[in-house]
Amino acid sequence: MADSPYESPPQPIKSSSNSSPESSSFAIIEPNYDDSAKVKQSVPRRLWNSFKRDPSAHATPVGTLGANGKIFDLEGAAQATANTTLARKLKGRHLQMIAIGGSIGTGLFVGSGKALSNGGPAALLIGYSFIGIMLYCTVHALGEMAVLFPVAGSFSAYSTRFLDPAWGFAMGWNYCLQWLIALPLEIVAAAITVKYWHSPVSPAAWVAVFLVLIISINFFGVRAYGEAEFVFSIIKVIAVIGFIILGIILNIGGGEHGSYIGGKYWHNPGAFNNGFKGVCSVFVTASFAFAGTELVGLAAAETANPRKSLPTAVKQVFWRICLFYIVSLTLVGLLVPFNDTRLIGQSSADAAASPFVIAIHNASIQGLDSVMNVVIMIAVLSVGNSSIYGSSRTLTALAEQKQAPQIFSYIDRNGRPVFSIMLSSAFGFLAFLAASSSEDKAFLWMQALSGLSSIFTWGSICLAHIRFRRAWRLQGHDLDDLAFRSQAGVIGSWIGLIFNGLVLIAQFWIGFSPPRPNTGEPLKSTAELIESFFQAYLAVPIVLLCFVTYKIYFKTSIMHCRNMDLKTGIRELNLAELKEEERLEMATWPKWKRAYKLFC
Repeated sequence: MADSPYESPPQPIKSSSNSSPESSSFAIIEPNYDDSAKVKQSVPRRLWNSFKRDPSAHATPVGTLGANGKIFDLEGAAQATANTTLARKLKGRHLQMIAIGGSIGTGLFVGSGKALSNGGPAALLIGYSFIGIMLYCTVHALGEMAVLFPVAGSFSAYSTRFLDPAWGFAMGWNYCLQWLIALPLEIVAAAITVKYWHSPVSPAAWVAVFLVLIISINFFGVRAYGEAEFVFSIIKVIAVIGFIILGIILNIGGGEHGSYIGGKYWHNPGAFNNGFKGVCSVFVTASFAFAGTELVGLAAAETANPRKSLPTAVKQVFWRICLFYIVSLTLVGLLVPFNDTRLIGQSSADAAASPFVIAIHNASIQGLDSVMNVVIMIAVLSVGNSSIYGSSRTLTALAEQKQAPQIFSYIDRNGRPVFSIMLSSAFGFLAFLAASSSEDKAFLWMQALSGLSSIFTWGSICLAHIRFRRAWRLQGHDLDDLAFRSQAGVIGSWIGLIFNGLVLIAQFWIGFSPPRPNTGEPLKSTAELIESFFQAYLAVPIVLLCFVTYKIYFKTSIMHCRNMDLKTGIRELNLAELKEEERLEMATWPKWKRAYKLFC
């Protein structure tokens, strides 16, 4: 392999006629660097060679034409994303922890405090449940397509193939920009968490430390990313479960003061704040909290066995939504009143504004607040780690489809998109703006660039799934031919699409008319309202500009269902044999395991 101490000419791996369907049918053929004239190499030489281009990597496979003038080569784009040479080193446990802990971050630990302050405990549950249902439907739709087509770029590639190449271009750059901007924001947020302990060290020094850590993890390859996320997610999951247990104890009177709390904060100050507008503001906050859930689909192209690993990871989204969000936020609403002024934090990573930390403070538990701050810092670093992964893989897929400069299609012998990782890492140095006087303005507008990116991505996934299912039926295929079928089905995709549209409408309204703050501050002036609206909706004109410009230049058209390519990159599995084996295995399971496997 690429890290072997011996170098030899690359030889393609031939698929034998008697190999199993799982091993021989997939389109990707990885090069073999072993078995020939073996020459011992030094460690520096092996390290240098690992960064050389993989000789089997082509932006467009040999024998097919690329984009010709102003004509978008849709077949070439599909082939390129299907034949990517990204390393397939993510295992089932990596994918499961990415799915379970991928979006447990500051949106839950800190952002939920702002949502509680704006809407009240009942609105908090309604808003997060609403977005949770939407994400459940969306991730299942994504899982169905990703198991069948585990291609590079995932959802942006599906938009190109099933909707319109121009929309795929807009969605790819929209998603890439979201993660490029997220990296400096999250690194600064991690530096802010250190301020909780009144550290005398300059924030710029912590920015440098965190930046080196995250960049190093990603340059070690996708396996290092998977292992880091595995550890980060375990810590976050343990923290949430620990808080749930602690919250139940505190609510029934097990704290230092020993008083029963129950549901008194739902009566005084109340269950709702700011009425329907408060509920809508929670929708917006919750949609940002769930950002990153779709990464499990992006990782499909680098998973050793997506047919087995991806359905399990997708189903576990149900548990994350129910256990980690709904249960923990129910306890937050019981333990912290919405009119607590500490909920209005100075930043998205201000641990003092976390309702989890406030609940611990109210119980007079010493030291545990610092533990929660460490968890918040780890959650922020986890998002920063994912930002390099998400932006680099999306950028590489865009380059392979000739929708980005071709240099970013470079993949080395260890399966790393080196130049894409370098560009993604370079954006992290914007975090040093934290030491400047214009920090707040700079980061508000940077955040505005990617503010609605997740909503567009999720809506596109749902619409692509609706169109894919229609094309699947019109081209004579049966639902039993699908390797994994979405539990929510097409109806779920319609629900997800409609819910995404409602969140866009809610964001429009909240941008122009934000809810009244609990701190007694005066309402914003007209100029401030206009500025806050553009900060909330800046992503919309950027997406439309990308879409319209690309559509006019390449003269692309909406894909017709009968003409959609449903063959390139598909995993041609012997489904009848695999399903029969699964059926026989399930027959031996006890009832509890059958019920568990229905959701996991």
